[in-house]
Amino acid sequence: MSAPNSADLVVILGTGGTIAGTAEEATDNVGYRAAQLGVAQLLQAIPPLGARRLETEQVAQLDSKDMDFATWRQLAGRVAAHLARPEVAGIVITHGTDTLEETAYFLQRVLAPTKPVVLTAAMRPATALQTDGPQNLLDAVNVASDAAASGVLVVFAGVVHSAEQVRKVHSYRVDAFASVDGARLAVVEEGMIRWLAAPGSRPAGMGLTLLDRPLGQWPRVHIVMNYVGADAAVVDALLSQGVDGLVLAGTGNGSLSQGLESALRAAQSQGVAVLRSTRCDAGPVTESAEALPSAGALSPVKARVELLLKLLAA
Repeated sequence: MSAPNSADLVVILGTGGTIAGTAEEATDNVGYRAAQLGVAQLLQAIPPLGARRLETEQVAQLDSKDMDFATWRQLAGRVAAHLARPEVAGIVITHGTDTLEETAYFLQRVLAPTKPVVLTAAMRPATALQTDGPQNLLDAVNVASDAAASGVLVVFAGVVHSAEQVRKVHSYRVDAFASVDGARLAVVEEGMIRWLAAPGSRPAGMGLTLLDRPLGQWPRVHIVMNYVGADAAVVDALLSQGVDGLVLAGTGNGSLSQGLESALRAAQSQGVAVLRSTRCDAGPVTESAEALPSAGALSPVKARVELLLKLLAA
């Protein structure tokens, strides 16, 4: 038995999602209800975890399409509290797949932890004939216990991704996540982690105090997309309702129609912060002195998180 003070404890925080979902029929992988099982119940389906030193906490119980700022703030606080405990080796967060990449990036930018914080999920409910949740959760615990792991990671379908690179790229398959530009960090094979690359330079954490502002005063940041026929209508509508930041999901290298560009520059002149991303699955938006500010290699949803946090900091 491990010594009580040894850093071998993995804390598993539950937030709901498909991994905790149930359906009336075992063959139903679509018509299920997410967030029905508690995180402690999920462990019962994974006998190998019975020998591990684990602790569970139910932070939220929701479908990740309904993830919100209040839950983000609560989750960040609980992660920080557990990371500060010397006996904790790492943290696992069970989450829904729909907004997992946004939560992962949010936690990395706020906390930038040195210990591993591993998000995992499932594409099939816990009641499915071939549910993927138990294996993903087992893999996540193994990664959270690995001395080489650090920062916010996503473990899914046997692959380890960084919070900055990972995206959901398929609506149904069990290997629904990928890292852009092929930047996988590691693979999990029969419980063993084979590291392929070390995470690159990661930005410093912005700190939990950033989130102290009352939720009703958090900046309003929205995403607009460029497409054939895109004009100023959406931007004008958002400005009329009050908006603090806009992220462009541009075509190609962050390009945008003349009408949309004029609207965004007008918004910028009114004090609205603007970032240019791309609706492409991979690749950065290059900087240009003549163009609107670039979000670099961040996807539109992660660029929105980045802009939100920068506005909170300001």
